[in-house]
Amino acid sequence: MFIERIKQLREECQLPLRKFATALDIDSATYWKIERGERRAKREHIPIIAEVLQADAKELLTLWLADQVVAVVENDKEISDKVLEIAKEDINQL
Repeated sequence: MFIERIKQLREECQLPLRKFATALDIDSATYWKIERGERRAKREHIPIIAEVLQADAKELLTLWLADQVVAVVENDKEISDKVLEIAKEDINQL
């Protein structure tokens, strides 16, 4: 979700991959791996991404966090609904 969104925004801005990578202070190869899903973007990159792409940082953070949750529960599909339900309850109690 997150990767698709930043790729879409980058393309809409007609921002070359190498210039975007430079804005994030990473090399092009590293960013290319992020965009292909081989690496994860770091949380600290999100405000920079939002600024460069003139996007909503909260939306990008939400998508990034959702991807993190999916990565944790994706191998346990038979219990993932219950896991997410319990997590939601815990979060609501905070």
